[in-house]
Amino acid sequence: MPGLLLDTLRGQNVRPRPAWLMRQAGRYLPEYRALRAEKGGFLALVYDPIAAAEITLQPLRRFGLDGAILFSDILIVPYAMGQDLAFLAGEGPHLSPRLAEAALASLDAVPERLTPIYETVALVKAALPPGKTLLGFAGSPWTVATYMVAGEGSRDQHVTRELAYRDPAAFQAIIDGIVDVTIEYLAGQIMAGAEAVQLFDSWAGSLAPAQFERWVIAPNAAIVTALKARFPEVPVIGFPKGAGEKLAAYARETKVDALGLDETIDPLWAHQVLPEGLPVQGNLDPLLLLSGGAEMKKQTLRILDAFAERPHVFNLGHGIGQTTPSEHVGELLSAVQGWQG
Repeated sequence: MPGLLLDTLRGQNVRPRPAWLMRQAGRYLPEYRALRAEKGGFLALVYDPIAAAEITLQPLRRFGLDGAILFSDILIVPYAMGQDLAFLAGEGPHLSPRLAEAALASLDAVPERLTPIYETVALVKAALPPGKTLLGFAGSPWTVATYMVAGEGSRDQHVTRELAYRDPAAFQAIIDGIVDVTIEYLAGQIMAGAEAVQLFDSWAGSLAPAQFERWVIAPNAAIVTALKARFPEVPVIGFPKGAGEKLAAYARETKVDALGLDETIDPLWAHQVLPEGLPVQGNLDPLLLLSGGAEMKKQTLRILDAFAERPHVFNLGHGIGQTTPSEHVGELLSAVQGWQG
């Protein structure tokens, strides 16, 4: 029984609209906070398959969402490629050595760091209710590379952008390495039970058009091509946050099965310019979910109406904020389920 979400990602225009929310498993949920207090830090949770599976399932139990997305992190790939990874309180993730100073070839790969993630996928799949879809994911190569090069997050990715201009051959090697590991990582998730996968490109919006073509479109196209050759029935969702007017080219050239839209995209514009029949996902502003109320419902219905004539998975334009009241999520999903379009 595929379910509404998987049917939509495969191109069916279903009613009611399926919904899942980026970062739906996380700190806004009291049950997550309780488990994290018991188990310890974020990375410890990710590498505890029983705990990670429980966290993945928590929002489905509370809200009845149509999809469960694996509780993990995009930086598991560089961790498996040999960088050290730490999440520091108040500072976020840190990777070392930074590839701004060290060569990719200096890293010693540790592929066994991926194995616990596959165990989590298998546990979730075994516990998932009928008709619900299990989503795996990975970071897209450009976004993952920005962390590997700078060793941490950045507002404008200037260290990585400068390296890509100054030494494109060296940066291409980094991208190619990420592509290869990501293909195997997503394949492992699929073999463990993931029914669809999403590529998160959170920093795609920082690139000029030519750089976007080389560092976003081309690597994602390579991943999609490799996965479709091995798993032709498994949908791949692309989410190039900040891509703006480059979305149509991204959709055509990567050949993703569905396209995630961030909150800056006008859904009416997107419906007009994107390939006909391409499933879309999104794109309510997470701050509207935080504020709730009549405006949240109004904009939710506007998005649903704009995509009435194409397959649409309701979602946010990015992840749920940690201070979002959980009751607002219930109100949002009630609005989605009550839509009559």
